[in-house]
Amino acid sequence: MPALAATATPETTLTGLLVIALVLVTLGYAVGCWFWPFGACRRCKGSGKHRSPFGRAFGLCRRCGGDGRRLRVGRRIINSLRELHDKGTR
Repeated sequence: MPALAATATPETTLTGLLVIALVLVTLGYAVGCWFWPFGACRRCKGSGKHRSPFGRAFGLCRRCGGDGRRLRVGRRIINSLRELHDKGTR
């Protein structure tokens, strides 16, 4: 009867590396959201201005209010987790 070796197969090694890479990318994004909570507004591309259809006049971007910045999704998650934690400690 052949003995089974307790070695890692290439499939489990690859899966483990993918999990580690995913964890590192997620942590990197979370750190980025912590230090740089704002990103450029997608609608006005960070200018804060919204051009008219004819291109001559412009107004303030409605999405960002003319600021040109928006709160990143990761920072919104961090803020909501912080609010949950604050509610639980009261």
